[in-house]
Amino acid sequence: MDCCPSVKNILLLDSEGKRVAVKYFSDEWPTNNSKLAFEKALFAKTLRTNARMEAEIVMFQDNIVVYKFVQDLHFFVTGGDHENELLLAAVLQGFFDAVTLLLRNSVDKREALENLDLIFLCLDEIVDQGIILETDPSVIAGKVAIHSMDGAAPLAEQTISQALATAREHLTRTLLT
Repeated sequence: MDCCPSVKNILLLDSEGKRVAVKYFSDEWPTNNSKLAFEKALFAKTLRTNARMEAEIVMFQDNIVVYKFVQDLHFFVTGGDHENELLLAAVLQGFFDAVTLLLRNSVDKREALENLDLIFLCLDEIVDQGIILETDPSVIAGKVAIHSMDGAAPLAEQTISQALATAREHLTRTLLT
C-alpha cells in the first residue's frame, strides 16, 4: 500500500514491556511469538530513553517507531521506513491524547486495564487495516464515547460526554422527524 500513509502496529505496553493493548496491521509479524519478540526487542531498545515530555523517533528493524512514555505506560506507533515521521507522530499524539481524555487525565496501567474496551475502540477509530483514519484526539474520544455509551443508563449515571451525546442524539432525532 504505497498510495496512502499507513501504520504497521500500535502498541501500548506497561513499564515491564508486557502488553496492555496492541493492534497489528501488517503481516510482517505472522505469529504471536514473532509479535511478542518484536515488542520485547523494541521495549529493550527504547527503555533507556527519556520519552516522557515529547515523542521520540527511532529506526528499528527497518521500521520507523515513534514512542512516548507516561506514568507506567509506553505508547508506540510503527510505520515502514518510507513513512512520514510527522504523520506517525500525529497518530501517536492523537492516540495518547484521546486515551488521556477518555481516562480523565488518569493515564496509568490500572486505569488502562479497567477501560481496555475504550482503548481498543480508540485504536479502531484511529486506524483501520493500517490506514490512518483520524488523528484529532477530541474527534476520536467523541466517537469512542458515543460507541461505548449505554443509552439505557439513567442520565444521572452517565458521564458528561455521554450525557451530551445522548442529548445530541435526541435533538437530532427530534429535528429529523
